[in-house]
Amino acid sequence: MTTAPEAGAPVADPPRTVVHLLRHGEVHNPHRLLYGRLPGYHLSELGRRMADLAAEHLGDHDVVHVVSSPLERARETAAPVAESHGLEVTVDDRVTEALNKFEGLEVAGGRGFLRHPTKLPLTLNPFRPSWGEPYTQIVERMRRAIVSAREVARGHEAVIVSHQAPIWMIRLATEGRPLVHNPTRRECSLASLTSFTFIGDELLSLSYSEPAASLLDQAQPGAGA
Repeated sequence: MTTAPEAGAPVADPPRTVVHLLRHGEVHNPHRLLYGRLPGYHLSELGRRMADLAAEHLGDHDVVHVVSSPLERARETAAPVAESHGLEVTVDDRVTEALNKFEGLEVAGGRGFLRHPTKLPLTLNPFRPSWGEPYTQIVERMRRAIVSAREVARGHEAVIVSHQAPIWMIRLATEGRPLVHNPTRRECSLASLTSFTFIGDELLSLSYSEPAASLLDQAQPGAGA
């Protein structure tokens, strides 16, 4: 049975919780393939340095929970963050890369589509989009993952390591912006942080930062996603 607080007793403020969405670092992708969910794509040496900078940036934060996409590049980015806080990494399929029917083709960075004319019909409906996982589905799975991380880390901070498209989609939805967008204009650089601050269950603010900004000009085209 719950006991009601005595009259005049102070009521505790709802806890402040921060959920950081960390995009992975640069990937070794010399052939500039759109690798999507394909296995075997690991961080480059530069990407590992980016992950270390992100971990250093979060070193003095009150991180109690670290989550990662199941893909190698995300788990490798999560590792130094978790290690710096003495935590294990929890793998969550809900924060994986967006499904894309161009996987395995040399179209990273939006180039090379004309070499695959049979695939061009996949680009006809950008509103769904026709080439992969629906935007609304990406938003919903990311939303559920954020809520789960917030509950585990309530009153502290959590880090979810994910990918550019899922992070950008949940940001657009949170800010009430249209989900249809130009991928080249996403504000979600390698090893960047998109941070959601909650008071109780209510979103207080959303912020963006780039712990690896000093390394971004060294990244190779097609090494993101």
